[in-house]
Order: sequence, then structure tokens, then C-alpha cells
Amino acid sequence: MNIIEKIFESTLWNGRLFVILAVVFSMVGAIALFVVASTDIWHIAIKTFDIYFSHTHPEHFHEELVGVIIGAVDLYLMAIVMLIFSFGIYELFISEIDPAKHKGTDSKILQIHTLDELKDKLAKVIVMVLVVSFFKKALYTNYSSPLEMLYFAIAILALSIGLYFLHKGGNH
Repeated sequence: MNIIEKIFESTLWNGRLFVILAVVFSMVGAIALFVVASTDIWHIAIKTFDIYFSHTHPEHFHEELVGVIIGAVDLYLMAIVMLIFSFGIYELFISEIDPAKHKGTDSKILQIHTLDELKDKLAKVIVMVLVVSFFKKALYTNYSSPLEMLYFAIAILALSIGLYFLHKGGNH
């Protein structure tokens, strides 16, 4: 019975290595998001230079410019979520990342020791993604009555209070 138990436990322990699939594909997803966001900014920058050097100024161009940049920030934040997730599950299930321990790398943002730390870091970045997404939606919303403006102000107040408590709950 002892040999069967050892084989079973060894198989069970080595089963954790399937997490490597999530690590690899999270990294691929993060890289894809970084590339897409960077491409979006590159295209709007080229368009901006063309517009200003040709002295044309299309209507609503500033709104388009700000919208693309906010969208890119949103994609960058999602890429960061993917990176944190990838590093976190690698360190939790596979092995600690040795280059992160070398002297000269004082960043603690990617060092994750417990599942709760991973969830906390992911939650904070996801809340920032939601704030940026809200800002992007608010940018394109037309307000036709004072009541709609009041709702918008209440939404901003709720976001501010939420961010305050999120920041207050951290180690600051």
C-alpha cells in the first residue's frame, strides 16, 4: 500500500505542472494586449501628425484621440493583469522566479507568496481597468438633462469612495 500511495502522491504533486499552460498563455495574452495597445497609439499618433502637418482639423478629432488613448491604457492595464496572474500562479504552483530575487530588483509588485496576495493585486488592477472603462464610456455619453449629470456626479463620487477604501486597505 505504501508504494501505491507514493506513486499517487507523486502523480498528484506533478499534476500541478499543468498550471504552466495558464502561465504561458497568460504571457501570450499579455504580449498580444501590449502589441494591440501600442499599435493603436502608433496609428493615432501618425494620424495626429498628418492632421497637424496638413493643417486640417476634422470635427471631433480630440474626442477620437482621447478615446483611443484611454482605450490603449485600458488594454495596457489588462495586459498587466495577465502578467501579474502569470507570475503569481507560476510562483505559487511551480517555482519562485530566481531573477526577481537578484539584488537591484527592488520591485515587490510581482512577488506573490499566497493566493490572497495574488487576488488582492489582481483586484486592484481590475478596479483600475473598470475606472478607465467608466471614464471612456463617460467620455462618449451625451447628457441631456440635469438629472443625468447628477447621476454622473454620483457615479464619480462612488468610484472615488471605492478607490479611497481600496487604497486605505493596502499597506500604505
